[in-house]
Amino acid sequence: MSKTLSDWLAYIECQHPASIAMGLERVRDVAARLGLGRPAAHVVTVAGTNGKGSTVAFLEAIAREAGLRVGAYTSPHLFAYNERVRIDGHDAGDAALAAAFGVVEQARADTPLTYFEFGTLAALWLFERAGLDLVLLEVGLGGRLDATNLVDADVAVITTVDLDHQAWLGDDRETIGAEKAGIARAWKPLVLGEDDPPASVLRHAYALGASAIRAGSDFFFEPAGDGRWRWRELNDAMELPLPALAAPVQLRNAATAIAALRALGLDIPESTIARGIAGARLAGRLQHVVRGGVEVFVDVGHNPQAARALAAWLALPARGRTLAVYAPLADKDVVGVVAALGGPVNDWWIAGTPDAGARGLMVGDLAGRLREADIQVTGRGEDTAAALAAALASASPGDRLLVFGSFHAAECALRALQGAGSEAPGGPGV
Repeated sequence: MSKTLSDWLAYIECQHPASIAMGLERVRDVAARLGLGRPAAHVVTVAGTNGKGSTVAFLEAIAREAGLRVGAYTSPHLFAYNERVRIDGHDAGDAALAAAFGVVEQARADTPLTYFEFGTLAALWLFERAGLDLVLLEVGLGGRLDATNLVDADVAVITTVDLDHQAWLGDDRETIGAEKAGIARAWKPLVLGEDDPPASVLRHAYALGASAIRAGSDFFFEPAGDGRWRWRELNDAMELPLPALAAPVQLRNAATAIAALRALGLDIPESTIARGIAGARLAGRLQHVVRGGVEVFVDVGHNPQAARALAAWLALPARGRTLAVYAPLADKDVVGVVAALGGPVNDWWIAGTPDAGARGLMVGDLAGRLREADIQVTGRGEDTAAALAAALASASPGDRLLVFGSFHAAECALRALQGAGSEAPGGPGV
């Protein structure tokens, strides 16, 4: 009997003893057996601590407005695995994914693959057969040893470098930057979304002969007033509408995406770029729902750098109080996140993530960590839905409520809020 997509997902979760196993040897061997070649005429690979998903969303939206057939591989997903593999603007279907998993399974023989490695090979197999002009690959973890690094990118992008996944990538920005810089290729452009990237990234680019294209040095962006912003480089500039993903950090992500497309050598008119920037959407990036007069914003942010970006957005004027529901995974810097965001938040509600498997964090353990750091919380819930309900019950019309801390928290909150008010899918985000 043929396996359904659900059958395959349950199966591939069990095919490697570790959920994360860094290294390309096994996955490269299976890719060779599959006979994988280039997944598209052009490939852009995007790494970074934060901003990867948003940058891919801008790249995809602009390229599709330009008439290109685009494939995008992203992770993790919010509601369904299909979201990870998009072909020409549509999530891959169950049957296509199941077929791809079957091909990978046959090719791998007795080679163990992680869940992410299995999925990456399946996506590349589907892309290669779809006749695409451009494939966008979002790195899962790090870069140098990530399964997406099987493919030689025509343009590599590093959005930001900060502390996250230290157990795998290192304890400082220089070490982490060196891992992310591993996606760069000799004599190919490397677009850097930070004004001040780690020296390790720049050294690696120099050693390869990769052309580093840096925000704040080679391309620039700033608000232009009247709902517009300006992107510019030497001898060229354009004024564009603000993104629908409208948190302050999204200008940087949009600007980085534009720089990457220009580095690719694609001749895309300003009007097409404008439509793509305005039309890009991505769920779980300050996604907006109104309930009982309370503005609820749901975000996947989960590390201190993301919390600082959220704090910058929360610094914008609000009519009432600001409440937060925080539901992280066990391996995150929970004290660092709360400290980075704390200023604008009047009341904290915390939640466990018991549905996140081995990485889940029980609310009592989260409360203990915060108590040790002398951080006060208003209330708690065993999961995000419970904490969200309690926070909403304490809120008044005109208040705003931020739910964040993990993809699991965002999924749980959005499911609980479905049908509960006006929603702007993929609204202003980080």
